Amino acid sequence: MSVHFTRAVVLLATLVFSGAALAHPGHAHDAHGAVAGMLHPLMGLDHLLAMLAIGIWAARLGGHARWLVPGSFVACMLVAAGLAMAGIDLPMMETGIALSVLLSGLLLALSVKVSPVAGMIVVACFAFFHGYAHGVEMPVMASPWLYAGGFTLTTAVLHGMGVLTGTALSRRRWTLPAVGTAIAACGGWMLTALA
Repeated sequence: MSVHFTRAVVLLATLVFSGAALAHPGHAHDAHGAVAGMLHPLMGLDHLLAMLAIGIWAARLGGHARWLVPGSFVACMLVAAGLAMAGIDLPMMETGIALSVLLSGLLLALSVKVSPVAGMIVVACFAFFHGYAHGVEMPVMASPWLYAGGFTLTTAVLHGMGVLTGTALSRRRWTLPAVGTAIAACGGWMLTALA
């Protein structure tokens, strides 16, 4: 196991379990700003799997796609969150999120290779649903700027972990399709649960 992969796992564990510290009195104001935003992408398996899958796929595409694809996701996610915070309605949000998990898993399982621009467009479509969910679920008293900064940071970290994971797994050809199949199966399960 590479040192980079180990560091990424430790970082994710730190992010996930640091939320337990908020259980004590005196942190309510933090939970309505950046901390709430940072924790939001970690609270649902749908967000977590999609972010990691996109990072892994970006690593699979290689070259400039390693940062263009995740960057496109983050930019579109912020636009969609802004629309949600402005009160604009988006139907079938949860279906779109579950579908993004299924499709991002299939991109890995089938080893789909596209140009960086095509990859950016694909993940921008996924990001719209995830960003909208972040915006809709913003706590009532939250500062939109702090909250958005929090979920943007966590999303970028999860994408980075995905890129590191994808780079590490690329040495073992069978692992990327296996990981993709597992993610796609989770997305399929999420879709059936919504039906």
